[in-house]
Parts: sequence; C-alpha cells; structure tokens
Amino acid sequence: MKRSCNPSSDAHCHRPRLDGIDKIARKKLILASILCVIFMIAEIIGGIYSNSLAIATDAAHLLADLASFMISLFALWIAARPSTKRLSFGWYRAEVIGALTSVLMIWVVTAILFYLAVIRTIERNFELDGKVMLITSGLGILVNIIMGATLHGHGHSHGGSTSPNSSHQHSHGGGGGGHSEENINVRAAFVHVLSDFVQSLGVFIAALVIYFKPEWSIIDPICTFMFSILVLATTIAIMKDALLVLMEGTPKYLDYTEVMGTFLQIGGVVRVHNLRIWALSINKIALSAHLAVAPNTNTESVLQEATRTVHAKYDFFETTLQIEEFQPDMEDCNQCSNPI
Repeated sequence: MKRSCNPSSDAHCHRPRLDGIDKIARKKLILASILCVIFMIAEIIGGIYSNSLAIATDAAHLLADLASFMISLFALWIAARPSTKRLSFGWYRAEVIGALTSVLMIWVVTAILFYLAVIRTIERNFELDGKVMLITSGLGILVNIIMGATLHGHGHSHGGSTSPNSSHQHSHGGGGGGHSEENINVRAAFVHVLSDFVQSLGVFIAALVIYFKPEWSIIDPICTFMFSILVLATTIAIMKDALLVLMEGTPKYLDYTEVMGTFLQIGGVVRVHNLRIWALSINKIALSAHLAVAPNTNTESVLQEATRTVHAKYDFFETTLQIEEFQPDMEDCNQCSNPI
C-alpha cells in the first residue's frame, strides 16, 4: 500500500536528486566552447603568419579542448536521460567516458606536436615572426583567463538524512559521499584551459625573446617540449579518477575502514559484510552493505539509525542496507569476509 509522505521530511524514503549542477555545467561548457572557437581561429591565422610551432601547438591544444567540450556536452545530455530496465543506474558513466575520451584525444594531439618539434629542432630550418607571435600569445592569455573564470566555480555539497521504513532500505542522496559536488567534465575542461593558459604565457615569453633576439628561434620547439610535459602532468590525474570509476573502486577521499567502523558503532550491529562502495560518476557515490545484528535486536530501529548515520556523515547518492541476524558461521564464510 502506498503511503503519503513529505519529500522534505526526515521520514521520506527518497530524497530529491539534485542535478542542477549538470545544468550549470552545460552553460559553462557552451560559453567556453564559443570563446574557444573564436580564439582558435585567431591562433590558426597567427600561427600561419608567424610560422610558430609553439602557437600551432596552442591552436591544436584549443582544437582538442573544443572537441573535449563537445564530448562533455554530449555526455551531460545523455547522462540526464532517465534510467532504463537495462541501465538501471542511468547514464551517469557517460560523463566519465566523455572525460576519458577528451584526455586521450589531447594526448594524441600532444604526441604529434612533440614529434614535429623534434623534427624542427633537428633541421633548424625555420624563421619566425616575433611580432605576430607576441600579439597572438597575448590574446591567448586574455582569452584563457576569461574561459577559466567561466569554468571555475565553487563546489557545494548537499546534506540531509533519510529515515527508512523497511528492513531492506534503498535510499537516494543528493551528493557524493561528503565530497564537494563537481562535474568531472567541467573539471577536465578547466584543467585543459589552465594548461592552455600556462602554454599561452610560455609562448608570450618566448615571443618576447624571439622579438628582441630572432637568432634564438630554437626556443619555439623547446616550448613545445615543455608544454607537452605540462599537458601530461595536468591530465593524468583526471585519467586516474576516470579509470577508478570505471573499475568501480572506492573513491580516494573515502576511507573504507572508517565507513565500516561507523556501522559497527551502531547498537546491536555485530558484524558488517558485503560492504561495497563505488562511484557511478566522480561525484555520485553508491554504497551497499549487510549488517549482521545480535539475536532479538529490533532490526527496524537498527536500519533507521544506520541509514540516518551514514547519510549524515557521508551523504551517499545511493544507499542499500540489508539487516540480518548474526550467525556464527559468518566468521568462516569466504563470501562474508571483508576485502584486504
């Protein structure tokens, strides 16, 4: 029988899903994409006129950024689709796949430009226009500051607790395990823009040197080498996070042992097993666990306290708890043993 309940009350079985951050992410990415297209065209023209590989590297980097923005926008759109019988968790992983694809794309572009820089260093048969380099890189710094300000925003977490009404409770949270809400695609885009800013700054400094000392044109491919290392350093963290989500690992900001200890502190709980903590996306964390309680324990009371406690402390997006009576053979059961 269905019961009426207030969604904002502590006794409500489900809390509303807070997906407003994805709408904000879309607006940020659309604006950043427009700025990216405008300046990418300007840099391509500037790179051709100045014959600078460093500016060409920056333009190619912007092209990769634009592609990543498009992938991210698609990922956000598809992630907003409702869950299906086949995809019961929804489309949240599409965001992670989008971020992973954008990082791989920028690695490929960087590798190509690194190769071209090696060729230019060996042959040393090129001339540069320092003035055009100076103007183009100066504009690059300005545009990257604007794009960075557009993408960068403060995170926020959502609290609240859920009170269950059955011995097998499945509840929804608004946040991600007590971690500040962020969208991985906006994060990836911001990292790209940050590396672009440093790259434009480097090109600007190189352009200054070449403008006053044209014979030092070797600085141009050297900058490309440095920027390639910078790109790798700034994107490898995103790659690690994305792979951890795809491998269904416990997020690094959550302590598995601490979460288990939280359950064991609840009166009546003797053992916790089948504790699973994994990420649907970077900021949407799921948990499931079996709580073994002592005989004659009020299971409803334990379930309510466990759910309230875990949501108040960690605010998981999805939580499924099962209460069962403790059996001595659980101590020797391989399926009930906790991971190393």
